[in-house]
Amino acid sequence: MPRVHRHYIPGCIWHITHRCHKQEFLLKFKKDRMRWGYWLFEAKKCYGLCVLNYIATSNHIHLLVVDTGSDVIPRSLQFIAGRVAQEYNQRKQRKGAFWEDRCHATAVESGERLAKCLVYIDLNMVRAGVVHHPSDYSVAGYNEIQDSPKRYRIIDIPKLQALFALADKAFFREEYRNEKHSGANQLPSAVIPLFTTHPTPIGL
Repeated sequence: MPRVHRHYIPGCIWHITHRCHKQEFLLKFKKDRMRWGYWLFEAKKCYGLCVLNYIATSNHIHLLVVDTGSDVIPRSLQFIAGRVAQEYNQRKQRKGAFWEDRCHATAVESGERLAKCLVYIDLNMVRAGVVHHPSDYSVAGYNEIQDSPKRYRIIDIPKLQALFALADKAFFREEYRNEKHSGANQLPSAVIPLFTTHPTPIGL
C-alpha cells in the first residue's frame, strides 16, 4: 500500500498533482474521468475534504485543497486513488499499478499566488490544445465555480469567497470569470514554474 502523508498544517492550501503509472493515458476516456470526479465528491462527503479547484486530464489530476483536519487530505487521496484503480482494473481485467506511488504537493499562499494557481489548473487543457476555453472541458472545477449544481457539489465556494474577501457570490463569480477571460488562451510562462517545480512528494 502506498505510504501515507501524515503532516497537518491547519489552513494550509495545497496544490496536489497525481499522475497515472508511468504517465500512461489511463484516464483518456471521459467515463473514467467522471468516475474520478464521483469519488472526489464521495471523499468530500465522507472525510470533509475542502476542495477549491480540480481537473482530471488523460494521464494526471490536479487538486487544490485546504488542510482542515489531521489526515483528511491523505485519507481522501488514498480513498479516491484506491476506488478509481479498483474499478478500472476490474472493468479492464487489468493488474498492476494505476497511479504513481507518490503525489506531489506544493503549498500555495493566499492572494495572488492562489489566484494564479486557480488559473493554472483551469487552463490545463487549454494549454494542451484540447479546448479553447476552460468552460469547454468537463470534469473540472471552472463550470462548477460559475454555476454550482444543486447536487453533487465538490468545490467549497464559500471558502473561495472568504479567501478572496468577496462576500457577494455573484460578484465573486464575475471577478473569477474575468480573471479567466483575461488569460483564456495562454498563461504567462513565468507563472507555470510556481506550480510545476520543487514539489514536495507525498505518499497517498
